Amino acid sequence: MRTPHEAFTDVRPATECLDLLVPPVADAVRGWSGSVPVDEVRYVDTDPAVADTATLVETYGPWLMEFSANCVIVAGKRGGVATLAACVVPSATRVDVNGVARRELDARKASFAARETAIGETGMEFGGITPVGLPADWPLLVDAAVADIPYVLLGSGSRRGKLIVPGKALPGLPGARVLEGLGG
Repeated sequence: MRTPHEAFTDVRPATECLDLLVPPVADAVRGWSGSVPVDEVRYVDTDPAVADTATLVETYGPWLMEFSANCVIVAGKRGGVATLAACVVPSATRVDVNGVARRELDARKASFAARETAIGETGMEFGGITPVGLPADWPLLVDAAVADIPYVLLGSGSRRGKLIVPGKALPGLPGARVLEGLGG
């Protein structure tokens, strides 16, 4: 079975690349806890110009799509109170914002968070947001299909670089809830 590691020439433990990670991601790697050892979290240095999934798989190989996941920030609102959450879904799908995500957040209304909100609240770059290093009090909604991927290719917190994380590690991240059908 192929893994995303095979697509890149320089795959290193994320613990050796802390200087390449944005502060919240570097802090999460430093303070890693869970059932999967931190040395299984890998960093791949990539050109920011190929950060978007379509360009990345075109550059490194279309087979990477089956390992790729996107992390997007959504805002759920009920009674004037907004809740921010992160949703991780396979890259070939879209977040079911108005169905699964809205219900899970117990929101009357849900939408993708504004770009400024997403980057301001996460401390990460738009187009590179990752579930590693998000605010610990946020809900982290993970599509069950992503948790089942042996190795998931995700953003690294910036447009430069990617993380390769065992899918089974995602349910152990702070605030994580695994849901069926989040990516529709």
